[in-house]
Amino acid sequence: MATVFETRLIGNIGKDAVVKQMERGVIAVNFPVAHNKNWRDKRTGEARTKTTWVNCTIWKKEGANMRILDFLKKGALVELVGTPFAKSFSQEDGSSRSEIRLNVSRTNILRPAKCEDDLPFDLIDDNESPCEEEGCDAGLDDFTLSEDDF
Repeated sequence: MATVFETRLIGNIGKDAVVKQMERGVIAVNFPVAHNKNWRDKRTGEARTKTTWVNCTIWKKEGANMRILDFLKKGALVELVGTPFAKSFSQEDGSSRSEIRLNVSRTNILRPAKCEDDLPFDLIDDNESPCEEEGCDAGLDDFTLSEDDF
């Protein structure tokens, strides 16, 4: 029987995506996503938030469509589907550290990051361009990996 181990993550991108060229024409697009859990403390009634950071990677082939980089900007709200894994390593000071990572197979931009002129995309008519800067694009698509990406 086949099994599936997949995670759906909705959160905000913590910093702009970084592209890293790997061996054999493989490209890694890396970016951190913050997931916030909000609750109210039962004893004090105080609002609490716990943020979990997940380092995400989208794998591409050299020459693949890289338009997704226009949307993987700090502050964008994204929905990601992929395979999670934990990674642990030793730091220079000898201490051990672990992190949660997600190999992303499907990406959906729920709310783009704001443009230079601080106008959010959802407040602008679809026929208008929110800003003329390169990398500030109002059109959104579902960026799902295809067979051509590998």
